[in-house]
Amino acid sequence: MTPVQSHNMNRSFLLVAIGGLAGSVCRFITASYFTKLIPSDFPYGTFIANVAGCLLIGLFYGMSERFAWFSPGWRLMLATGFCGGFTTFSSFSYENIKLLQAADYRTFGIYTLGSLFAGLSAAFIGIILTKI
Repeated sequence: MTPVQSHNMNRSFLLVAIGGLAGSVCRFITASYFTKLIPSDFPYGTFIANVAGCLLIGLFYGMSERFAWFSPGWRLMLATGFCGGFTTFSSFSYENIKLLQAADYRTFGIYTLGSLFAGLSAAFIGIILTKI
C-alpha cells in the first residue's frame, strides 16, 4: 500500500468512526426519548430510530447523487458512519431499494427474508446463550 493509499484509508476509517459515534449517541437519545414518551410493549424508540435512519440514508445518498458539493467523504461519514451507528436498518432498506430498482426480485426476496429470519434467529440464539 502506498503512503497516499494508506492516508486515504486512515481518513476513511476516521470519517466512519466520527459518524458512527454521532449516530450511536443519537440512536441512544432517540430510543430513550420515545420509549419514555410512549410506554408500550412495542419498541417505539427503536422503531422510530430505524425508520428515521432509513429516511436519512435516503437523503444522504440522494444528495450525494444530486449535488456536487456532497463529497464522497461526507457520504462516507453520514451514510456509512452516522446511519450505520444510528441504525443498520437504513442500509438494509437502501440496498433493497436498489435491488428493486434493478428488478432483481430474486435477490431482494432472499435478502429480505434471509435477513429477517437470520436476524431474529441470531437474536434468539444470543438470548438463549445468555441463559445457559
